[in-house]
Amino acid sequence: MDKIGKSESTPLTTKHTLGEHNVRVLGLDIHNPVFFISGIVIIAFVVLTAVFQEQASEFFGKLRPAATNNFNWLLAISGNIFILFCIVLAISPYGKIRLGGDDAKPDFTYPAWFAMLFSAGMGIGLMFFGVSEPLSHYTSSLAADAGTPESWAPLAGAAGDEAAAARLSMAATVFHWGLHPWAMYAVVGLSLAFFTFNCKLPMSIRSIFHPLLGERVWGWPGHIIDILAVFATLFGLATSLGFGASQAVAGLNHLFGIPAGTASEAILIVVITAFALVSVVLGLHAGVKRLSEINMILALVLLLLVIIAGPTVAIFSGLFSNLAAYLAELPSLSNFIGREDTNFYNGWTAFYWAWWISWSPFVGMFIARVSRGRTVREFLVCVLIIPSLVSLLWMTSFGTTAIEQVAAGNTALGEAALPLKLFLMLEGLPLAAISAPLAIILVVVFFVTSSDSGSLVIDTITAGGKTDAPVAQRVFWAIFEGLVAIILLVAGGLGALQAASVTTGIPFAVVLLAMCLSLWLGLRAMRRLQG
Repeated sequence: MDKIGKSESTPLTTKHTLGEHNVRVLGLDIHNPVFFISGIVIIAFVVLTAVFQEQASEFFGKLRPAATNNFNWLLAISGNIFILFCIVLAISPYGKIRLGGDDAKPDFTYPAWFAMLFSAGMGIGLMFFGVSEPLSHYTSSLAADAGTPESWAPLAGAAGDEAAAARLSMAATVFHWGLHPWAMYAVVGLSLAFFTFNCKLPMSIRSIFHPLLGERVWGWPGHIIDILAVFATLFGLATSLGFGASQAVAGLNHLFGIPAGTASEAILIVVITAFALVSVVLGLHAGVKRLSEINMILALVLLLLVIIAGPTVAIFSGLFSNLAAYLAELPSLSNFIGREDTNFYNGWTAFYWAWWISWSPFVGMFIARVSRGRTVREFLVCVLIIPSLVSLLWMTSFGTTAIEQVAAGNTALGEAALPLKLFLMLEGLPLAAISAPLAIILVVVFFVTSSDSGSLVIDTITAGGKTDAPVAQRVFWAIFEGLVAIILLVAGGLGALQAASVTTGIPFAVVLLAMCLSLWLGLRAMRRLQG
């Protein structure tokens, strides 16, 4: 491969050739030892968890609270650093650097680009938590803390005040789905795009660390980074697939009487994985891009149905009040010192941050692949602001509608299990016969999009950065994504899935922090080379 840069001393110089560490086995083109170690460990995990289900259930039940209680500070600090880093980078002179070079043109239009960003980054989660999270905060975990002056200065004395509790609940929900998660995605996505398109390095997580590790990134330090990325991506995806399966089955049971339970969820994951395999075989443009656009259309239709049939005036006024509440509460919500709201802080924020970080290799690599031709500033502004505003609109529409229903006396909605809340909320609106089945379809399509996008990403990592590896490899990872989700559901339900994503997300937070430094060094070197 051609050397990058004009001097042997630049951190952008490499002697590496794409695929030089790959081996051919049974027609597969795999990166040894990343593929073998990742594959063997995951297969062993699936087998051992299936054999020792009782012990696994007990283990995962203790794992998540132990992880979040001990490392919530690391997750909170990391999330804040990622936002500050993105802001500094966007306003710096490095923001003018174009991904792919000065003459690069975007591969996708803005609508197609936004559709893929949104579908890959938030899809299933917005469907699952759009109603359940605002209601959870309103009825239990956060409303009880609203009267703690040390924690929530703007809402001091709000305990028992329904309007203030609703406002705080929406602010907290937007906090979890706004700038922080997208800053995590942006760090990984921008790093991969820059080092791949501008520095001509393989599209692999290890490539980002070339300014820090030099040629050692092609050895064991790089292998370890890529293996961690595979584990984080796989378990983060498995968590999302578990959420999607539990919600779809809850909806099918409520609407059509189909039996609920782990068996039905496992069957659904098998069926959806089969659909995902078709999309995986079709590839990025024919499969993933088309499904992402279908997702956006269906999501828009469902959103409009809720806005029109729901409390329209309250939703539109809530857009501004919720945004104002989010910005006002952002310092308190981001604070990690002296937190008294441990249920919210550990059970929600720490879990979310670990989940988003575990998702970051998946979403980051996916948005990197579709972001060639954008400037650094354009990338950061769009990736941070546009999806955050969409999340604000979505959460406000669904959350406001649900909170108003509960405040009006719909106790069944407030007390329902998390996967069922969306369908009970839609049931309380006109056109429920249309919106509820549409919600199930949307969950399923988001499910397929996440699975096939994740397969492409994991395959790229385990193929040494190649984006055109044999289809059989993508099929392998798609199948194992489904198997991991099923086995974790059987072993311990959603709690086991959450534990797996948290424990892989925490160590990867350290990787992302180092990634910020490495990206800054790379951009600085590129800027110097350009004069």
